[in-house]
Amino acid sequence: MVIPMQELQMYQNFNELASDVLELAKEIMPDKLIYLSSFTENEQVILRLSNADSHILLSEGMAVKLNQTACNQIDFENNQPLIYEDISKETDFEELKKISEKININSYLGIPISLTNGEKFGTLCVVHQDAAHFDTKSISLLQKVAKMFSYYLMLEKLAYKDSLTGLYNREFLFAFFKEYSELGGSLFFLDLDGFKKINDLYGHDAGDQILKIVSSRIKKFIKLHENVFAVRLGGDEFIINLPHISSKEETAKQAEILLEYLNTWDNEYQLSASLGIVHYTAEDTSALEKILKHADKALYQAKLAGKNTYKFFGA
Repeated sequence: MVIPMQELQMYQNFNELASDVLELAKEIMPDKLIYLSSFTENEQVILRLSNADSHILLSEGMAVKLNQTACNQIDFENNQPLIYEDISKETDFEELKKISEKININSYLGIPISLTNGEKFGTLCVVHQDAAHFDTKSISLLQKVAKMFSYYLMLEKLAYKDSLTGLYNREFLFAFFKEYSELGGSLFFLDLDGFKKINDLYGHDAGDQILKIVSSRIKKFIKLHENVFAVRLGGDEFIINLPHISSKEETAKQAEILLEYLNTWDNEYQLSASLGIVHYTAEDTSALEKILKHADKALYQAKLAGKNTYKFFGA
């Protein structure tokens, strides 16, 4: 799993700290170009450069297919740096040589940046147009800089993530709902049918496992869309926000897809989900409490209708 770029841009003091990280790294290796990058599912994005370098064709905001980068070969699992002191002499990586020549890089050091939970973030990289030696002491210092940066990222992430499910939490919803929803859209208020019985019969550990499974299915649903996010509001209540989806027909279609993800369980678990749906306009986004109350009322109607279904507010 990776940190979405939209989330990253909301982290407090991110730009300032990224600049400080590069400044520290530049003190260690002053004669080279240094940059911070982050990974999406398929791309590497250049976030910040230590300085402009007319010799090397990299720029801030540049996105490269991850499978076409040297960083893709870094050993994140063992947190090991990747070193090429003279790429022109590498005989096993012809494709890498071609790409490096294209952007005029001949020496490369890639330091992995991972969160404390093992999630990949990206890299701290050092490059030069000529062959170069990377000494052990400098590499060790850069690893420490990357480690400190990863602690900052984890603290930001924990502020807005539910620790059990990995979904966003209530704080994120109230802090960033408006930014995601400026053009209006639809909001789903989801509640599990029969969840209390799971806790009563099998215990809270089983209940927690169910919540993790539900969250993974919600994440699968989210991947079908852009800018959609999900929140664990508390207990077995979840919010799914679908910006830009406002037609009743399309919203109903998405509700049916989501319910299908959530109504298949082993026979021992008699579980399903109910949805309350509310449409909101661009003018409504500053009244989140009101939107949630309307969605909650629609959810109540879905429960009365027999559960495992959805209802629109006001319908």
